Amino acid sequence: MLACARTGANRHQVGHPRWKFLTWCADADIPEVRRLAATVDRWWPETEAFIATGHSNAKSEGINRMIKLTARAAHGFRNPANQRLRTRCVTTRRAR
Repeated sequence: MLACARTGANRHQVGHPRWKFLTWCADADIPEVRRLAATVDRWWPETEAFIATGHSNAKSEGINRMIKLTARAAHGFRNPANQRLRTRCVTTRRAR
């Protein structure tokens, strides 16, 4: 399904692999596989949007993760200006 991303695939070309996957999961007699199918089905609108546009929020999620790790490593900042400075240093490309 995700292999169709950024290929210009139409709805049928994306829907058929999804149908095959969900059918395979339904035929499996494993509760974890059925739960996986339910999760994929629940998240399908978001997955379909990614396949159609090729856009995700991965960049912003990565920056948020870096900010949280910086705050955790500092055990809390007493000075907000220092917090902003340290966060800016961690999230810019020059620091990495």
